[in-house]
Amino acid sequence: MGKAVGNIDSSINIEVAYAMPESQVLLDITVPLGTTAMQAVEQSGVLQQFPEIDLATSKLGIFARVLGTQGTPEPNMYELREGDRVEIYRPLILDPKEIRRRRAETARKKKDASES
Repeated sequence: MGKAVGNIDSSINIEVAYAMPESQVLLDITVPLGTTAMQAVEQSGVLQQFPEIDLATSKLGIFARVLGTQGTPEPNMYELREGDRVEIYRPLILDPKEIRRRRAETARKKKDASES
């Protein structure tokens, strides 16, 4: 016998995750079948708990796969499935290339200081 998906009333159980540098939040919620990733985030209450989240700049993903990239649907089009985990990604503070450039510059300065 196969595993039952969702409840009889056509709802599914999903998770909404948001991570900060010091902690993370994982909310278990039940949503109607056909709910999109964007709708689930809005319904979860996470935006009220963390007003710094800006859905206009934050990317959403399902199990570390960013929505709206590599052929995946946009967050407002992706219909959730039983057990999905919607992840809210914080925007990068600095571009990774800029971080590497700054690290290299700091290392060069340390090397120059130790040689003098």
